[in-house]
Amino acid sequence: MTSGTRTAPSRQLSADAMRRLAQERLPGSEHGGPAAITAKLSGPPDGDHLLNPDFDRLVIERATRPAAVLVPLVERNDGLNVLFTKRTERLKSHSGQVSFPGGKIDAADAGPAEAALRETEEEVGIARGRVEVLGRLPDYHTGSGYKIAPIVGLVGTEERFRVNEEEVEYIFEVPFAWLMDPANHKVGSRVFEGRRRYFYEMPYGDHYIWGVTAGIVRVLQARLFG
Repeated sequence: MTSGTRTAPSRQLSADAMRRLAQERLPGSEHGGPAAITAKLSGPPDGDHLLNPDFDRLVIERATRPAAVLVPLVERNDGLNVLFTKRTERLKSHSGQVSFPGGKIDAADAGPAEAALRETEEEVGIARGRVEVLGRLPDYHTGSGYKIAPIVGLVGTEERFRVNEEEVEYIFEVPFAWLMDPANHKVGSRVFEGRRRYFYEMPYGDHYIWGVTAGIVRVLQARLFG
């Protein structure tokens, strides 16, 4: 680990500690709730091109469809966990992949946070009023054409999940501290449109977190502890 890089947090990171960290490092919703988190964030765009500079222009040009996901931080006795979904094979986009709950932003949504909360309620049964929105990350641009707004939210340990089997095969949790340790961020590659492309991957037990989802985790780690 290079000098000046913050160390990953303890597994015992509390919800209160996460609130303080998010207030310091993430644009939040102190003024107006989830609908207020609409401002563009400064800095170069994040996306699938981060490990592929020659892919930059293509990704940015393709990423025109607005979407939002929730990064759900779940309170547990031994610290915070992050909730993931395994998408069903029936879905048209990113089928069968590990993802965060979320989807396209509808015209009726008040903003990205509202869309992420609506989709989360539909996919895993967490009522939108039961998620404490802590802030958001910069838009994440994907080679599949989406511009995703990642919303970070806190979910109480008492919540019970209800999986929508049309969209979600199953859900699982990974310790937040494990995900925030750069040692667990690997780089994989595949041939895409005739050229080798690189991406982050974070295998955890039997679960393969990679691509867009792993990229968003990497951005969260850099924003909070970089």
